[in-house]
Amino acid sequence: MTTLTTTPVSTGGHARRTSPTGSVTFPRVVHAEWIKFRSVRATPWTLGMTVLSMVGIAVLAAWGTSSLAEDPGTMSALDTVQILTAGWFIAEITVVVLAVLSVSGEYSTGMIRSSMTAVPRRVPVILAKALVVAIASALTTVLALALAWLAVQPWAGSLGLSLDLGDPDVLRVLLGTPLVLATVALLALAVGALLRSPAAALATVLGVLLVVENVLSLLPFVVVQRIAVFMPSSAGTRLLQTPETLAFLNENPDTPDLSAWQGYGVLAIWVVLLLGLALTLLRRRDV
Repeated sequence: MTTLTTTPVSTGGHARRTSPTGSVTFPRVVHAEWIKFRSVRATPWTLGMTVLSMVGIAVLAAWGTSSLAEDPGTMSALDTVQILTAGWFIAEITVVVLAVLSVSGEYSTGMIRSSMTAVPRRVPVILAKALVVAIASALTTVLALALAWLAVQPWAGSLGLSLDLGDPDVLRVLLGTPLVLATVALLALAVGALLRSPAAALATVLGVLLVVENVLSLLPFVVVQRIAVFMPSSAGTRLLQTPETLAFLNENPDTPDLSAWQGYGVLAIWVVLLLGLALTLLRRRDV
């Protein structure tokens, strides 16, 4: 019988070693999620619609004000910001779609299994998605506001448009718009991670933000009115309201008074609770 022997391949006097793979760190998970985020075809469409809606509605608001106002040249800096941010309610819908698809879309395609295999701890995957979606939503909103300011310049002279960044209310509304939209995107992402179905998550988030909250605010029952104050969008968007609007919202003696930042705090609590629940279930569920 002949014995087959193998001779190690010489590597110049040194044993050949397999180069170690990189460890799974949170920055690497974020980078991977960013690659997936920008490679999805829905991303440029939803971000583009966010910009287009905010710029388009700002232009319509400026044009309509110049056509209808008896003395348009007396507009304040706060009025100017209200024109620039007038499209926030449409942008709210687009960032919700973006956030839901970024997480629940992976469940519908089965890609989430690969993500969770690469990151066995699972939680960093959702946190990385949340970071990417929040930053993208905020930066897109900032870009939309800058383009809206340029787009309304044809009416700047007749309306007396100006931005006084030294005014705390002006600064609050201007900076609060990307902050609120990014936080709403996180809310939608948390629901998407909980339900894992794009259709169910979109129906739930948009149904609550656009239907349930508006219906609750119209019902003439004290208990319902008290609940409506603490609904996520109703509370969070107080950050975008003028002092006069806030005073009007707080006129009802039967409901709690919420300042602009307290209202945003309520929205942030919703996000923390839902995201915490999503992360807890993520660790217990089979993917």
